[in-house]
Amino acid sequence: MTMPSGETMLDIYIALAIAGAIGWGVWSGFFARRKIQPGSFKWKRFGWESAAMLVTVTVSGGLLGWVSTYAMGAGWIEFSSGPVAWYIVVFQYFAYWLAFDTWFYWNHRLMHNEPIYTWVHKLHHMSPAPNLMTTFSVNPLESIINGIFLTLFTAAFTLHDLTMVFLVPTTVLMGLHVHCGYEFLPRWWNRTWLTKWFITATFHDQHHKYFRYNFGGFTPIWDYICGTVRKNYEADFLKIHDRAKAGRKIEAEPAE
Repeated sequence: MTMPSGETMLDIYIALAIAGAIGWGVWSGFFARRKIQPGSFKWKRFGWESAAMLVTVTVSGGLLGWVSTYAMGAGWIEFSSGPVAWYIVVFQYFAYWLAFDTWFYWNHRLMHNEPIYTWVHKLHHMSPAPNLMTTFSVNPLESIINGIFLTLFTAAFTLHDLTMVFLVPTTVLMGLHVHCGYEFLPRWWNRTWLTKWFITATFHDQHHKYFRYNFGGFTPIWDYICGTVRKNYEADFLKIHDRAKAGRKIEAEPAE
């Protein structure tokens, strides 16, 4: 019998640790206390979003992959390799996200106008209370509009291979973060100048619930500039933490 390699065992341990953390979170009520919209999950809606995800990933993923491959084959996209200073990677990483956030914000606002909303963006608003599957439940055309930016940016600027290693996973993780439906960031998050520019799950969750506010997908920078932040966003963010704190106190008190 062949023993698993050290790398395989590490992957197994990480998977078990994640599964254990999720299990503990459910059992202890940690997740329930941090649900942004309690009682909002609907299995039927989750099923429809799953079906939409399969169609979108197949159509837009295939098309974007072909465009990217063609552009690299034609020499329009090139990546640098070899040794690179860490600050170059950091600069490229944040330059991309600031540029993408601008692209996303203005396209997103445009998509909320008719008839573009009905044709392109309505599917994504199937869930007024988003969940992880909502991340991928979008019209293929919307997915292409958002996804093509990476091809355009890398055609205009030569990025290092190491920068791409960080950019691609961040795209997926950020989408899952803002649609998860739970607020895990600490209470002080919006009170410091440095951290408040990183979007919270509450911020995007309120976009789905209230529709006409909080258009940013990765940062709230353009929303603050343009005055499209929902008035009670920061207060509601604190209420979620107050509810979670109250829940811990109640559990700690003995039953009468």
